[in-house]
Amino acid sequence: MPTSTITLQPSGWTFQADADTPLLRAAEQAGFELPSSCRNGTCRTCICRVAEGAGRVRHLVEWPGLSLEEKRDGTILPCIAVALEDLTLEQRLARQVGWPD
Repeated sequence: MPTSTITLQPSGWTFQADADTPLLRAAEQAGFELPSSCRNGTCRTCICRVAEGAGRVRHLVEWPGLSLEEKRDGTILPCIAVALEDLTLEQRLARQVGWPD
């Protein structure tokens, strides 16, 4: 199964995600903690942005809790989004599990 390299900014940390694994879950499996709550695309706790021109995602549900303007701006919900290619996520609240803040 093809994998994509995901880069978190501004930290520069990277992890791999396959085309069937939501970005939030892939980050957790790689030892990173991103903000999350509902994990079904409604609460918006995990909201972040794909850096301009830095990759594409597909949401696993047709009704993600995002406005059309947010989608156009590159805003995604990693709990229900999968990578279509290598991408860069702007997520200042990412933490490495077990590392001090």
